[in-house]
Amino acid sequence: MRFWLTLQLGPVHTEGGMVEGKHKSLGLFHSIDIFKGIPFAAPPGIFEDPKAHPGWSGVLKATSFKDRCLQTTLTQDKVRGSMDCLYLNIWIPQGTSVSTKLPVMIWIFGGAFIWGSGHGANVLDNYLYDGEEIAVRGNVIVVSLNYRLGPLGFLSTGDANAPGNYGLKDQHMAIAWVKRNIAAFGGDPNNITIFGESAGGVSVSFQTLSPKNKGIIKRAISQSGVALCPWALQKNPLPWAQSVAAKIGCPVDDNAAMVACLKQSDPKMITLAYGIDLLNLEYPLLYYLGFAPVVDGDFIPDEPQKLFHNAEDIDYIFGTNNMDGHLFAGVDIPAVNQPLHSVTEEQLHDLVKGLTLPGGEKAVESVYALYTEHWDSKPSQLTMKQTVVDLETDIIFLVASLKAQNLHLQNSNGGRTYSYLFSHPSRIPVYPGWTGADHADDIQYVFGKPFVSLMGYRPKDRDVSSYMIAYWTNFAKTGNPNLGNSKVPTEWKLYSSNAGNYLEITHKINSSSMKQSFRDTYFNFWTETYPRITETETE
Repeated sequence: MRFWLTLQLGPVHTEGGMVEGKHKSLGLFHSIDIFKGIPFAAPPGIFEDPKAHPGWSGVLKATSFKDRCLQTTLTQDKVRGSMDCLYLNIWIPQGTSVSTKLPVMIWIFGGAFIWGSGHGANVLDNYLYDGEEIAVRGNVIVVSLNYRLGPLGFLSTGDANAPGNYGLKDQHMAIAWVKRNIAAFGGDPNNITIFGESAGGVSVSFQTLSPKNKGIIKRAISQSGVALCPWALQKNPLPWAQSVAAKIGCPVDDNAAMVACLKQSDPKMITLAYGIDLLNLEYPLLYYLGFAPVVDGDFIPDEPQKLFHNAEDIDYIFGTNNMDGHLFAGVDIPAVNQPLHSVTEEQLHDLVKGLTLPGGEKAVESVYALYTEHWDSKPSQLTMKQTVVDLETDIIFLVASLKAQNLHLQNSNGGRTYSYLFSHPSRIPVYPGWTGADHADDIQYVFGKPFVSLMGYRPKDRDVSSYMIAYWTNFAKTGNPNLGNSKVPTEWKLYSSNAGNYLEITHKINSSSMKQSFRDTYFNFWTETYPRITETETE
């Protein structure tokens, strides 16, 4: 007679009522409980802070993902999703006894604060952000969440009429809900790690910097995005709000009247009133990401660089992909991805000029000289195209991440700092062969996709995935990526300002993967030389 040696949770009591998920057997000694679509807040109003959910009677069947928050489709001519979208999902690994006090990892998705959901893209019921592989392989609880996006999540008038940061407040509401309720699911409320990529990495950064989360978050991982990124903070939000209002027909010369009108408008129309025409950009793509967090004097009380003391006791992993800027480069100069087309020196010069607005002529020439100093008299197209990608990677992602990890280190009061560079080449077949790890390439490995879609990946891809899950979940458990349930291929050393230690993540990780001082010349230029040049030109 056969019998299974795993146990399951059954209905769980939460502050809103009872919830019941699905139990999935994974073999004789392993199984997983999955809860999809638990509300962590009430359906939100337009430009209103999230409010507590009123609760429900009976047992809520939490067995399917709920609608994503209202957003445009990628073609930006239609909308998808709902205003009733503030739900989260939970994966709990089980063994021969019901799990208790497991580390908790809360995922915050990316998508430029415009697109995305807690479950992610789906192919044949294989959702990108399905937490099962991380949960089971690392013996951690995984949580994913939705938050409001675009104008509905981040429109701000810069004053009390519409302070903004609604999407960040949604995330905070979910994190606080997990803190209060996760023990009932077998999690440790005192060991919560938040992690995210791109706008999700930026969100993780802002959540650690906000005083509202003091004492809630124990660890954090920002992948390809921090609060210091040039697109992470909207410093002049009013014109963007006025642009949306004008398209809907609301007044734009009185903030109170404008917001009152917008609150009475169809949220679908508000969502459609913002879009990016990717084929006709006057400036680099970076400048069209208009709806983002703001300094509101409350949730984000000051400039991000002044708030790192709030993360003094949080263990933190920072990292970028070695060609994070490739996605932007392909939009700004399409020839980057076209083998039969050439990038010209004039195009690169114009891109430098666009990315350094309003730096002035001396700043432009200094940047151009730095990024072309390794060229010979007749640089190859490969050299020129890689230079474009390096420029965008540095400006949009890398320099900000390095700044953030240094500020975290300087403000640390027990919080550990780790740094990585993800360099496993892109698997996207339409990209040129020289393309390294593009923006968002790391996500599939963190979520174990090579173990789910066996035919789509190679053995070395599964190696990368196993390494990342091991480091990430060990870190969530102990604050040290080397110590935990999972064996790792080499020791990941702490980041320090003098050595600049970082782990290069590839399919072959060994002791030589632990490196130092990545792109120091460029980092020093952007943090020391460039500010002096721009200050001189504006005097």
